[in-house]
Amino acid sequence: MSQVLVLNSSLSGEASVSRLLVAEALAQIVAREPTAKVVVRDLAQAEIPHLNPLTVAGVRAKATTVAETKARDLSDQLIAELRAADTIVIGAPMYNFSIPSTLRTWFDHVLRAGETFSYSEAGPKGLLEGKRVIVVESRGGLYSEGPAQAIDFQEPYLRQLLGFIGLTDVTFVRAEKIGYGPDAREAAIDAAKTRLAEIIARPVSQAA
Repeated sequence: MSQVLVLNSSLSGEASVSRLLVAEALAQIVAREPTAKVVVRDLAQAEIPHLNPLTVAGVRAKATTVAETKARDLSDQLIAELRAADTIVIGAPMYNFSIPSTLRTWFDHVLRAGETFSYSEAGPKGLLEGKRVIVVESRGGLYSEGPAQAIDFQEPYLRQLLGFIGLTDVTFVRAEKIGYGPDAREAAIDAAKTRLAEIIARPVSQAA
């Protein structure tokens, strides 16, 4: 039985395009594998606390206080969910040309030396491998090509964060130009649904 980890980070609730498409992706995955175990993290509803001076050592050093131990325990839990997953579906709307802070703080807790990556003389090495990642990106404008591509700090950043911990089988599904009006929004959603169906229909080793 495989396991699916779903991360939603949009603040827009039912109006969210990324949430709609994440739900579509999950429905398609479960339709193909009804016995799959699904773990859902709604990072907007159950926010992960930002690291601060009282908690940061719990993730980046040695926990010695109650606050640091609490941060370490949460980090352990999030990493365990990530490690157990065979497929990871991430809903990542573009906020101010990058990702929501709700998603960023999840990464702050799971990028942990000795757990999800290691350092050596050869440089950093990701410790999580053999997982499929599907990232749903919703964008008000067009950033995959043209002049605005230079200010896309969303997709390259996500690719770097995921790759740093060994997650390299990553497919990005973009719903772009959703701010251009109702027709453009619907066209973007339809195109993204088609793309999701193509990705999920492939064997995992061919998903990227």
